[in-house]
Amino acid sequence: MAKEKVSSYSAKDIFVLEGLDPVRKRPGMYIGSTGQAGLHHLVYEVVDNSLDEALGGYCDKIEVYLLPGNQVKVIDNGRGIPVDLHEKTKKSALETIMTTLHAGGKFGGDAYKISGGLHGVGVSVVCALSKNMRAEVCKEGSRYAQEYKQGKPVAQVKKIGECKQRGTTIIFEPDIEIFKEISFDSKKLLAHLRQQAYLTKGIRIDFYDERDKNNLLEYHFYFEGGVVSYLKYMNKGSKTVHPNPFYCLGEKEGITVEAAIQYTDDYEMKEESFTNNIFTIEGGTHLTGFRAALTRLINEYARKGGFLKEAELNLTGDDIREGLSAVVSIKMREPQFEGQTKTKLGNPEARTATENVVAEALSDYLERYPQDTKIIIEKAVLSYKARKAAKAAKETVLRKGVMEGLSLPGKLADCTSRKPEESEIYIVEGESAGGSSRQARNRKFQAILPLKGKILNVERVRLDKMLSSEEVKALIIALGTAIADDFNLEKLRYHRIIIMCDADSDGNHIKTLLLTLFFRHFKPIIDMGYLYLAQPPLYKIQMGKEAKYVYSDDQKEELLKGMKNDAKYSIQRYKGLGEMNPEQLWETTMDPERRVLLRVTIEDAIDADRTFDMLMGKEVAPRKRFIQTSAKSVKNLDV
Repeated sequence: MAKEKVSSYSAKDIFVLEGLDPVRKRPGMYIGSTGQAGLHHLVYEVVDNSLDEALGGYCDKIEVYLLPGNQVKVIDNGRGIPVDLHEKTKKSALETIMTTLHAGGKFGGDAYKISGGLHGVGVSVVCALSKNMRAEVCKEGSRYAQEYKQGKPVAQVKKIGECKQRGTTIIFEPDIEIFKEISFDSKKLLAHLRQQAYLTKGIRIDFYDERDKNNLLEYHFYFEGGVVSYLKYMNKGSKTVHPNPFYCLGEKEGITVEAAIQYTDDYEMKEESFTNNIFTIEGGTHLTGFRAALTRLINEYARKGGFLKEAELNLTGDDIREGLSAVVSIKMREPQFEGQTKTKLGNPEARTATENVVAEALSDYLERYPQDTKIIIEKAVLSYKARKAAKAAKETVLRKGVMEGLSLPGKLADCTSRKPEESEIYIVEGESAGGSSRQARNRKFQAILPLKGKILNVERVRLDKMLSSEEVKALIIALGTAIADDFNLEKLRYHRIIIMCDADSDGNHIKTLLLTLFFRHFKPIIDMGYLYLAQPPLYKIQMGKEAKYVYSDDQKEELLKGMKNDAKYSIQRYKGLGEMNPEQLWETTMDPERRVLLRVTIEDAIDADRTFDMLMGKEVAPRKRFIQTSAKSVKNLDV
C-alpha cells in the first residue's frame, strides 16, 4: 500500500471546461485514429490516470488485464476518484470525470502538481468510445460503482459495499461501432507498460492476458534504477564504449529534469524524451535544451583537452550524437503539447531548465571521469572526420548523377513516363531476373534496376563507406532524392518502389539488406507508403491446360485438397525469378491487375530500430540468441 499523503482531493478539485458531445462524432481528433493505434490509446489513457497518482506519490501498484470479450480492466491503489457531489455539475465527481470532456483534477487546484496535462480528456473519451464501462472506487472504507454505455451513465453512483483498501478500478469494452477491428496486441501494451515502469521509480505494474485460457500470459515490471535501467534496456544488443553512464537529476524553476546517456559503437543515435511520463516522440523544447547542453560542454572539453586544434573548429551536434543513447525525462506543471496526440513539447521554460540541469551535471561528470571523457570526445572527432569524407563522397555521387542526367546507371531500364505518381521501379536481384523483368515490364510506367549480388550492409558502416558501393550509388541516383542532408522527397522519381527478390534464403537476405538501407537513409519513402515487396509465386500447379500459381505452402495444400482425387497435375517449385519466362513473370508478379504487393510500413519505429540493430549490427551475441529462440517457430526452411 502506498504511503498516505496529506492532499486535497475531493469534488472541489475537479474543474469542468466543456461537454462530451464531439467525441463519438470525431474520435480521431481525440485518440489519433480508430485503427489499432487509437484502440491501444484507450488503454494508455486509463493507465495514465493511475500513473498520475503514482507520480504524486499516492499509488505504487497498477494491474492491467486483457479479458475475454474485448474487455480491459485497470486497477490501481491510488486515492480513488472522488465520489462526492460536484458543486458546478450537481452530480457525483466520479460521473463528472467519466462523462464530461476536460473534467479532472489536472485542470486546476492542488490535486496534481504534475500530470500529462490532457488526461482529463482521456478517461471521458474512453468512456464515450466504449460500448460498456464500469468504474469502481474504494475510498474511506466504502466501495462505490457506476456503469456507462457509450459515454452515458446507466444509473447514479451507488455505494455497493465496504473495502479496506483504496483505489480505482476501470473496466471497459471498446465500441465496435467506432473500432471496426477490436484486437489488442499484448506485445504493444507490454512495451508501453515496461516503458512507464522504467520512468516511474518504485511503481509495480502487473499485466495479465486472460483472453485465451490455454495461453495465459503474465508479466511483472518493477525497476529501481529508473532512466538508467531504461538506458541499459535501450542498449541491449549494442556494445557500450565507455564504462560509466552519465546520470543527472535536478530541478530548475519548478521543473524536475532527469537524464541518462551512454555511448555505443553504433553509428545511429537513439534519443527518447518524456514529459510527465508521456513519450514525446517528436521531441520538443526539453530535448532541444538537452542537445544544446551536450554540444556546448563536449566542445568546451574537446578544446580544453587539445582535441580540437583549429580555433574556429567546432564539433556539430550530429558529430557528438553519433552512437549516443539518451533518455531525457522531465516533470512539470501544465505542459503544452503540440498536436492532439502529445508528441512534441512546446514550453520554452522546459528548454532552459533542461539545458541548465544537464550542463551543470555534465560538467561535473566530464571532470570526474577523464577516461570516459576522452573516449566520448575521440568518438565525436572521428565522426567529424567521417562526416567531411562523407560530404565529399556524397557530392561526387550527386554531381555524377546530375552530369549523367539521371539516365544512369547503364543497367537501369527506365520507364518513359516522367510522372512520379504513375511510375514504379523494380529493384531486382541478379542479372538473369533483371533480363526477364525487362522483357516482361510495361515500358511506359515500369523501370527495372538489377542489383549485382548482395549490397553493402549499411547498418555497419558510415555514409562515406556506403557511398563507395557502386550498387548503392546506382540506387541513390536512380531514385533521384539524393541522401542525408540533401535528401528531398519531392524529387523522388517513382511513387512505387518494389523490391523483387527470389523466395529463398539468399533472396531474403538481399531483401533485408535493402530494407535496412531504406529504413536508415530513406525512411520518408517508407512513411509515405512508397516502398513495396513483390510477391512472386512459390509454385505453379499445372492441371491439363490450366495453370494456377500459389504463393505459399498453405495455399498449395488448400488448392490440392479441393481437387478431385483422380485429377492429374504437376507441381513446379520456383527457386528463383530467373526460372520464369517473361510472360509468367508479368502474369504473376508485375501485372498491376493480378499481382500481389506488400506495402512496407513501420508502426513502431523504435522497435524497428532495435530490430535492425540486433539483426544487422556488429554484435553477434544478440543475433545468435534471436536465431536460437526463433528457430522453433520456423515451419519451412530453404537450405
